[in-house]
Amino acid sequence: MQRFERDGLVFDVRDGGPPDGEPVVLLHGWPQDSSAYDRMAPVLHGAGLRTLAPDQRGYSPGARPRGRSAYRVREVADDVLALLDAAGLGSAHVVGHDWGAVVAWALGAWHPERVRTLTALSVPHPAAMSRAVLTSDQGLRSAYVAAFQLPVLPERLLLAGNGRALRQLLSSSGLPADAAERYVARMREPGALSSALAWYRALPFGARDRVGTVTVPTLHVWSTGDVALGRAATEATRDHVSGPYRLEVLEGVPHWIPEVAAERTAELVVAHTRTAV
Repeated sequence: MQRFERDGLVFDVRDGGPPDGEPVVLLHGWPQDSSAYDRMAPVLHGAGLRTLAPDQRGYSPGARPRGRSAYRVREVADDVLALLDAAGLGSAHVVGHDWGAVVAWALGAWHPERVRTLTALSVPHPAAMSRAVLTSDQGLRSAYVAAFQLPVLPERLLLAGNGRALRQLLSSSGLPADAAERYVARMREPGALSSALAWYRALPFGARDRVGTVTVPTLHVWSTGDVALGRAATEATRDHVSGPYRLEVLEGVPHWIPEVAAERTAELVVAHTRTAV
């Protein structure tokens, strides 16, 4: 495990594969950590790619600042820029799942010169998502986001009984048991779950962090077994990408694409990175 710093925060990052390989940044979501890509990374390395997988803000023990505004998308996107700078990289391929996909979309819109290709797993473009919440069943699917805005109560409920409710939530949505145990253990660290939930609680600051049109080559991977994310926003995402765009649908796969469909997803990422070489 390597580390890099930004503004006094210390981030853990897994740096693997050939040091001179095409760099790929792997961004996890909630409530994962960089181990979400443990099954994908070897396939990427075997294809000659170097991977940089950070434990993002709120997940790295040394990077859990207080306050909701510290977790706005602009801040977490800047963390990735700091990672690239620390690694001496002008640009990289960026892969993100769940909240990591939101960060990837933001980087593709705000800093296209730093993004060679973009791969968004599960989560559609934020503008497509916002509209779908108002015009489709996505609003019902996303109801948990409102519950996460409550102070203290979500932490108490999810962590009661050594994280029993969180473990059940993850397992019932299709996450393998070993990964669920790993993520629950991380969320039981002091302050970890509150910091992870702060990504949701920072959403009221979103109006200042609007994600516009993405111009870089983009691959969007969505799975039909995802109970949290419907088809409407997925299909509307192409309207927010002006660069080369491809949608890949994984039939029957749950939300946890990196863990459950690792090999197929890694193969898609490898092929996508080669479109920019």
